[in-house]
Amino acid sequence: MKKTILFIFIVVLSSLIANSQTKLSQSESLVLKNKIIKTSKATKTITNNFKQSKHLSFLSKDIVSYGKLVFKAPDLIKWTYNKPFKYSVIFKDNQLFINDDGTKSDIDLSANKAFKNLNNLIIQSVKGDMFDDEKFDISYFKVSTNYMIRFVSKDKSLKSFIKEFELTFDTQNYHVLNIKMIESSEDYTTITFLDQQINKSVSDAIFIN
Repeated sequence: MKKTILFIFIVVLSSLIANSQTKLSQSESLVLKNKIIKTSKATKTITNNFKQSKHLSFLSKDIVSYGKLVFKAPDLIKWTYNKPFKYSVIFKDNQLFINDDGTKSDIDLSANKAFKNLNNLIIQSVKGDMFDDEKFDISYFKVSTNYMIRFVSKDKSLKSFIKEFELTFDTQNYHVLNIKMIESSEDYTTITFLDQQINKSVSDAIFIN
């Protein structure tokens, strides 16, 4: 009897999980895609606090950190980690500027195709505009009260870093709420944006390393 009850519980739970993620039709996907692209083009600045969780298969607990993201069109972006460590990265003028608790370094992105592609993907993922059918197999879903779009990489060099992105969008303003980056090892990083501010004034001085 107990085994029967347990089996029924598992079946019901699996059904609830499956029903919480519904794949959109082709026409629904196109409407969503166009709304997100329109929002992305109108987005000039983004300021977010964020929570980042890094899942590694060999650790029993995820590594959690907190920080702030600032984006300014067309391609300025700064990630600042303030807890549990001090660390910041700035993408600017095809350069990656790193400040590791006062120790500074930089990388020329133009000389490193992999880093440059990753930089472009980070900017596109923050804005939500990654709709490149040549680079990704793209699937669209309604998940609970939000939308989720899955981007599976077709590019072998990119797959060595990240094989899949999952972006979650709100259903009212079509802004990115959550980014999940899945590596080839199946380890993944989830970034959840908090206290989001769109198109507020952002000074260029923020992007000075």
